[in-house]
Amino acid sequence: MKDRFKELSQMALEELNEVFSRMEDEDIRPLLEAIKKADRIFLLGAGREGLSTRAFAMRLMHLGKQAYWIWDDTTPSINEGDLMICACGSADVGHENYIGEMAKKNRAKLILITPSSEGFLLSVADQVIRVPAAAYKAVGEFVSTGQLMGNLFEQSLLILYDVLVMMLREELGVSTEEMVKRHRNVE
Repeated sequence: MKDRFKELSQMALEELNEVFSRMEDEDIRPLLEAIKKADRIFLLGAGREGLSTRAFAMRLMHLGKQAYWIWDDTTPSINEGDLMICACGSADVGHENYIGEMAKKNRAKLILITPSSEGFLLSVADQVIRVPAAAYKAVGEFVSTGQLMGNLFEQSLLILYDVLVMMLREELGVSTEEMVKRHRNVE
């Protein structure tokens, strides 16, 4: 009897490997530099893409950045000079479209992370970071998947964000000890 768990986990790992083999430093460098320069960073994503992006917001805070998850009640107004990072597989989700438009109206910089080559958010984003992973309702060329719906893009986001945090830690000169001191201590 074959080991279905081993088979499916190997498939998922191979797909992830293919996504990251198609990406280079130059693909993510604009995002990295924008994060380094920004005083305040606002993060947006819906569903499971949002869960991956919210984890990134926490790590940015651990790095010492002012990072805000757009749905939190304590999120302040967004203004000129602020950075909004939006992860959206399809590049076209109604409430994300509206929030992206509002960020632009208030003169924030909008960086979209997506695999899609079509979608409203592409028309308002200042920069687009392509993660070539199949996503729910995405259009374009990317690594296809045997997984469910947007799994591959969502998994790729989480890994991408963790790699970005490692790079930012090095480039900003933030020690692991500094990050640990910023970790919540009321648990």
